Amino acid sequence: MATRPRLARHVRLTYSAARERPVLLLPETVVVLNPTGAAILELCNGQRTIAQIVTELGRRYREVPAEEVQRFLAGLAARRCVEPADG
Repeated sequence: MATRPRLARHVRLTYSAARERPVLLLPETVVVLNPTGAAILELCNGQRTIAQIVTELGRRYREVPAEEVQRFLAGLAARRCVEPADG
């Protein structure tokens, strides 16, 4: 929960008008996001910890399971879309 995630250098979070959804752009790949995933990634600036991201999401959406945020970010880290800012 102390990790400070950020988007990997080769990844960009944007909105696709064609898909009418937020997406992650990677070399040769597009990952279509749901609104919750986009909200998590918008907070991944390398300065906030995962705990701070969960707290901020809790302010916006009332109840946010920390385990689900961690699982989502771990999946993106495995795909090299997200990386820790501190290492």
